[in-house]
Amino acid sequence: MVVEFRLLGDVAAAVDGDPVNLGHARQQCVLAVLLVEANRVVHVDQLLERVWVDRPPQRAHSALYSYLSRLRRCLGRTEDVRIVRQPGGYLLAVDPMAVDLHRFNDLVSRARRATDDMDALRHFDEAIGLWRGEAFAPLDTPWFNNLRGALHQGRRAAERDRTDIALRLGQHSTLLAELSRGVVEHPLDERLAGQLMLTLYRSGRQAEALDHYQQMRHRLADALGVDPSPDLQELHLRILHGDPDFAASAVTRAAAAAVTPRTPRQLPPPPAMFAGRARELAALSIAVDRQAGANSGVAISTVGGMGGIGKTWLVLRWAHDNLDRFPDGQLYVNLRGFEPAAEAMPPLVALRGFLDGLGVPPGSVPMDLDAQVGLYRSMLAGRRMLIVLDNARDAEQVRPLLPGVPGCVVVVTSRQQLSGLVAVEGASPVALDLLTAAEARELLASRLTDGRVAAEPRPVEGIVERCSGLPLALAIVAARAAAHPGFPLAALDRELAELQGSLDGFAGGGDPLTDLRSVFSWSYRALGEPGARLFRLLGLHPGPDISVRAAASLAALPERQARLILGELVRAQLMVERAPGRYTCHDLLRAYAAEMVEAEPPEPRRAALHRIVDHYLRSAGTADRRLSPLRDPVAPPPAQAGVQPEETADNAQALAWFAEEHGVLLRVVELASRHGFDRHVWQLAWAFTTFLSRRSHWDDLIAVQNQALAAAERDGDRAARAQAHRDVAPAYTETGRFELARGHLESALVLLDELADRVGQAHTLLTLSWASEKEGDQAAALRHDERALRLFRDAGHRAGEARALNAVGWDHVLLGEHQQAIRYCQRAVALQRRLGDRTGEANSWDTLGYALHHLGHYRRAARCYRRALEISRELGHRYNEAEALQHLGDTHQALGDLPAACDCWLRALEILTEIGHPAVEQLRDKLAATKGVAAAR
Repeated sequence: MVVEFRLLGDVAAAVDGDPVNLGHARQQCVLAVLLVEANRVVHVDQLLERVWVDRPPQRAHSALYSYLSRLRRCLGRTEDVRIVRQPGGYLLAVDPMAVDLHRFNDLVSRARRATDDMDALRHFDEAIGLWRGEAFAPLDTPWFNNLRGALHQGRRAAERDRTDIALRLGQHSTLLAELSRGVVEHPLDERLAGQLMLTLYRSGRQAEALDHYQQMRHRLADALGVDPSPDLQELHLRILHGDPDFAASAVTRAAAAAVTPRTPRQLPPPPAMFAGRARELAALSIAVDRQAGANSGVAISTVGGMGGIGKTWLVLRWAHDNLDRFPDGQLYVNLRGFEPAAEAMPPLVALRGFLDGLGVPPGSVPMDLDAQVGLYRSMLAGRRMLIVLDNARDAEQVRPLLPGVPGCVVVVTSRQQLSGLVAVEGASPVALDLLTAAEARELLASRLTDGRVAAEPRPVEGIVERCSGLPLALAIVAARAAAHPGFPLAALDRELAELQGSLDGFAGGGDPLTDLRSVFSWSYRALGEPGARLFRLLGLHPGPDISVRAAASLAALPERQARLILGELVRAQLMVERAPGRYTCHDLLRAYAAEMVEAEPPEPRRAALHRIVDHYLRSAGTADRRLSPLRDPVAPPPAQAGVQPEETADNAQALAWFAEEHGVLLRVVELASRHGFDRHVWQLAWAFTTFLSRRSHWDDLIAVQNQALAAAERDGDRAARAQAHRDVAPAYTETGRFELARGHLESALVLLDELADRVGQAHTLLTLSWASEKEGDQAAALRHDERALRLFRDAGHRAGEARALNAVGWDHVLLGEHQQAIRYCQRAVALQRRLGDRTGEANSWDTLGYALHHLGHYRRAARCYRRALEISRELGHRYNEAEALQHLGDTHQALGDLPAACDCWLRALEILTEIGHPAVEQLRDKLAATKGVAAAR
């Protein structure tokens, strides 16, 4: 039978693997005392003291005999364990190696006597592996507590000795996590601190090793008022000075000493096609110079960017331009982090290639990764070499390939951001962007030397635009053109134009390295499933960029999860965070995502489209209510599950949201129209109208309202058709297309009459009045406004009534009836202030100021204009702001203050120029005439 006793954790015993019931805690105490003193007599008084301390029960001797009797019965299955009565006490006869405590002590002694480090390491590992927790748990007496403390000190000493041996064997990479935990538990242990410093140093993290020494120094001073020991100070100095012998273990130093060093030249040739990149080449040089000059660690630079952006081309160009900086050679490896094979190169394989290049005979290469790392770093110590780690998967693949001491320069390329190398190893990141149009033309010209680039400038511009600045796309097109010297570039440009939105024009002729689909797929395959799904779904989004909330709605994910996945896509260089919380991707990557999502089943694809149009409709509706709270509401269709619309709290946030999403909303309207979401189309156009009007984006307003009109006609919704007719008319009016404006307004009135919608008719009449005024028929304008006022009053529509009061007042101003205009406008302002209609109030103040100005009350007029100006600025109504500035300038001129007048007109001119308003020329002439008068004076 095999018997085992365990004291290094819970007190336990087993016979042939079967646990033995040792009874209650007091009985276990008796057994534990006998096991600690195995094969030695323990006096009865000692047993009583160790088990009961100074509080034994009255019948303690009887209790002790009872416990011993029960233990004999428990252990009676084996003759290998006997509790023997001896003169004055008891002895437990047992093989000491059956007791884990004695076996631990024996193994530690063997390890310390061993002459071979590997044997010693095995003994230490076996000894430390015997511990299962706190010794003697859960026994609690002074004797056990003192013994427990001594045993735990012995365990820590064994662990420290074991770490010293592992460091000698070059196994530092396996120690880091354990040592980091240890220094937290034992913050004043100088030996442990030294081991962690050495581990960090040999892992290429010199700066962290030095920082840990400073932390230890401060802790010792604060807690004990002492400096670090001389040994720890010496260790600090050797790390500070980058001692190359100290950077490797004794094993690797011996192996390195036996090698005759070579000067490796492993760089591939420079790229055949290369253009531009002057800024990035300079940034790489600056980063290398800065790190090398600091002499605080290994000079590491990372070059990141999407697939096909030209990372390898850039690094090879820089390397060949700077060969004289590396007299001891160059090492290069393609780590295959993103390639068709899918499996990234293990660091062990890359190290073997580097050691071969450095001249290490195959028989001298150790088997263990840590030992290979140590040998590699020893070979690099004191040398000035360039190490190019191309196409890295992640930071963990790179770390074993980093030198241990300053002198060498490492350049890493990756589609991942490798932020871990930047944060921990202090790498300098160089982000690679798309080529400019000029650089793209230069790249084509470097490959096509037959004069076609200069001879066909317009087709070249088309090719450059469709390649969107991606070097690999340009290289593929250039290769096709070079293979067919008789093809005009115009033919290639037409072919790409016909394939717009597809990657068919960028196939590599069977070579996956020059096929955009293949190149993009390597980044895509590296994603987790949630990231891959979101990337596919982004192929449904029209662009040009997307917010976190919109992405969450698109994928029906919680916002926090969507943000994390977008971060993954950014790290994989499949997207770019162009502004905080807003993400975009290259047009060709978007085309790749669209191809991927097209392979999805139609039902989930349709559901995702539905969610995204729901998201923008509800977000735009909320923002529009902030801009125009008194506007008659439109009820949106029920939202799909998972939609999380944006929330805007006030007018300023709503304006900012619309400004940010302007380009996206235009595309979403087209997307909804293309996929048959007709109700979404006209409601999106309706919600978008206030913003587009305030910012005078008349062409955009016409485009979305014409789509809304078509959608409403397909949907058979007469009210929606009337709304679109009315909303598009102001844009046609502002751009001078009066007949179109009038036609739409008349169509709206017919539909609204059929629907008996008197409020809708009144709104339409206000717009018709404005169009009549622009055409010069002020009498007709007044008739339309007065009719609108009656309809609003009859319907009890107070906000509409206030607007109509101001409109009638404006008509009277233009007819020269200023006193009457003032009465209407004062009633309008009072009503709008009660209703909180800020937009209407600004218009009424402007009208009131205009009437007062023409009555000669200039100072009162100026006050009205300033009030209108203040509100219009607050609301972001650009045209109304410009109009108030013009009127205020006229009043300043009437008061004889030409400088103030010109200042107002200049500010108005800036706004009108910005929004492209046709009144720009008239105002510019006015300014020129005023300056001429001033000069004549």
